[in-house]
Amino acid sequence: MDATTEVSQETGFAGESGAAKIQERLQKRHKTRIEDVERRKEAKASQSVAEEKGEYFFSTFNAERASIEELLSSCSGADRAVLTQRLEEATIKTLQLQKFLNDSMLFLTQYDLRQAQAALQKLQTVLAQTREEGLPKKRFAFKARTKAADEVTVPVSDTPDAGTPADAGSTNICGAAASEQCGFSNMNNVYLTKTAEEIQKGDVLLTHLTNCKVRLFGSPSTLHLKHIDSCEILCGPVSSSVFVDHCTNSTLAFPCQQLRTHNTTDTQVYVHVTSRAIIEDCHGVSFAPFSWSYPTLKEDFTVSGLDRDRNNWSQVDDFNWLAAGRPSPNWTVIPEADRKTNWDA
Repeated sequence: MDATTEVSQETGFAGESGAAKIQERLQKRHKTRIEDVERRKEAKASQSVAEEKGEYFFSTFNAERASIEELLSSCSGADRAVLTQRLEEATIKTLQLQKFLNDSMLFLTQYDLRQAQAALQKLQTVLAQTREEGLPKKRFAFKARTKAADEVTVPVSDTPDAGTPADAGSTNICGAAASEQCGFSNMNNVYLTKTAEEIQKGDVLLTHLTNCKVRLFGSPSTLHLKHIDSCEILCGPVSSSVFVDHCTNSTLAFPCQQLRTHNTTDTQVYVHVTSRAIIEDCHGVSFAPFSWSYPTLKEDFTVSGLDRDRNNWSQVDDFNWLAAGRPSPNWTVIPEADRKTNWDA
């Protein structure tokens, strides 16, 4: 075989090899394009499903909200019996609407979720105002604590001779009926408790407390904390909402359906919450899972209707921080090693 023949054969082999490589690259490119088209189709389909779910949610949510608002409007001028019935119906519908929102959180955008939560909160406020105007609660006069009250109101140090007694204007009240409000106000340096029998699924209000330890057993309907300073407040399962406003340098623990926290600083919150917690105008707030326990906790969870398997303790929406992709500087998670586990100390 001469040199010319050898070069020709080598060139032919090289040409065949190059063509195969080109063909292989074209096939890979074609496969990549097909895969990209499929991904786009799937993303588009997924987006369409999410949009359909979102449209269904808001259509249903807004229709039910309008129904409740109409029901509340009809309370004006109604006699007490009719008013009571309509308020009860509105309350049930509002709780069902809250559950519908909780069940829809997985596919709602953060913006849509906040819009819905704000609308629901406004509705709950109107409901509370309508109840207060139509069925006003009894007014309780300030009076000296009874012996029964003193049995559960002792200095924080747990020794009768230590600590500072409650202020002269302090109150320890519970309504005569379950629907009425109970709680404590204007107290300093005392240990306070309420039993399940005292609370009876009523609304609990704690306000203007300083350096107090509070234990609330049972299942309140709502819990309101206002102007709390350097306190430790533990509460059994709250069937609906907990509202915290102007709280500082404190430790809170409770299960609830919804948590809204305003104007709060340097406070630890041990929470079991079935929706997403909301903070606004807060700084230095930290969260951990609810860890307080007492003998009837399981029964109180059952009474509250809360889902023990759903806990969004670390899912917090900060209404003052809308920067996407960056965590809010206003709240943190308490490191596991720093979490409190012994509440009797």
